[in-house]
Amino acid sequence: MPIFLYDDAIKSIGFQGISDPHNLPMIPEARKASRKGEPVMNTDTTFARFKKIDAHTHIGLDGYGIGYEGCDYNEINDIWTPQLRAIDGINPRDPSLADARKAGVTCVCTGPGSANVLGGTFLAMKTVGERVDNMIVRDPVAMKCAFGENPKRCYRDKCDSTRMSTAAFLRGALMQARDYGARKQAANGDVTKMPAYNQKLEALLPVLAREIPLKAHAHQANDIFTALRIAREFDLRLTLEHVTEGHLIADELAKEKDVPMAVGPSLTFASKFELQNKSWKTPGVLANAGCHVSIITDNSVIPQQYLPLCAGMAVKAGMDPFDALKAITINPAEHIGVADRVGSLEVGKDADVVITNGCPFEVMTEVKAVFIDGAQVAE
Repeated sequence: MPIFLYDDAIKSIGFQGISDPHNLPMIPEARKASRKGEPVMNTDTTFARFKKIDAHTHIGLDGYGIGYEGCDYNEINDIWTPQLRAIDGINPRDPSLADARKAGVTCVCTGPGSANVLGGTFLAMKTVGERVDNMIVRDPVAMKCAFGENPKRCYRDKCDSTRMSTAAFLRGALMQARDYGARKQAANGDVTKMPAYNQKLEALLPVLAREIPLKAHAHQANDIFTALRIAREFDLRLTLEHVTEGHLIADELAKEKDVPMAVGPSLTFASKFELQNKSWKTPGVLANAGCHVSIITDNSVIPQQYLPLCAGMAVKAGMDPFDALKAITINPAEHIGVADRVGSLEVGKDADVVITNGCPFEVMTEVKAVFIDGAQVAE
């Protein structure tokens, strides 16, 4: 099976702990063939260089082996909580982060779960550090919203028992925030005319201003279309998360050129109705249709270290290996808006590098070294 290499101005990055990056094994033919920021396939070398990124997780917010005491990703006392911020719940000492970086996952996007119609903001961070404030790559990345079974299940005895009411809650929140923003603007800085401060509505203003997208949890085809419909109504940026039935509507999704799609988690049991059509073929079908595809674990649903295995399963189901590699490197970086720093090895980007002794999709492949921000963090 071919090995994937990133060879793009690696000598210009200047790693701490590596005196000469070009002493790392790589054959000259691969170096000559490569172009900046693009993977190269070659069958004659035994090492691969790349950085793995997951565009959708809850890592650091769902304590490993803890239960309720460590479960901080779903606030189920209020159906819309846009004011919540992932940074305030993340535990950098979560063992899942250590497992992630040892497996070569150097950057993750993490945030609230899908119990609420609006859950709060996601952030992007490195997988090493003692203080979350120093691990941040971007905050906020997106505003979490959810469609389908989860809000219905969590609030069916309170206020939400149909997909119609879920959509209505979201529209209502966005309309209130739009009115709140208009009143603030009309006040022109006059505090006597300003609307009373509203933490929830304030949190939604960056969404309405298109500064951050809605990060829409949607498995089922009809929920995917509802997310797209509402985003269009309010002229919002949108990313689609999970997209479990995406392969069934690939022709329609191919028309959504500015909507990145994060597919997964697929290494799981179909634990609810909206997962009944999940398939390893989904990322490949969407990529072949021209969609922007990332592969995700949804950690802790799938342990973070199995991200490359998920890509390998997609390849086994027919996904082009090059597309699969992009789906765990540059595509998730673009999906979460951090491709200026991570996702490929290029001059000026963060010195995050993973060195393996084989193809990242093979279960027998070993991670030989991991560098984050130029410092070796695993071997």
